[in-house]
Amino acid sequence: MDPAMAQAKSKYCSDKCSTRCAVAGVQDRCIKYCGICCEECKCVPSGTYGNKHECPCYRDKKNKKGKPKCP
Repeated sequence: MDPAMAQAKSKYCSDKCSTRCAVAGVQDRCIKYCGICCEECKCVPSGTYGNKHECPCYRDKKNKKGKPKCP
């Protein structure tokens, strides 16, 4: 992976998360958690919903309550 993409708050993650969260009801929360997941996983599933099979790390992250962390 390009080292520039791995930097915190990378353009890659912000672009991918903007697309992922385009139709989210709570945009700021979606962008926040998507960004956290993207930085850790270096991957965001395509589209605005679903497709999490494309990125197992993103899919498998859970919050403290055991629910999916990544939008």
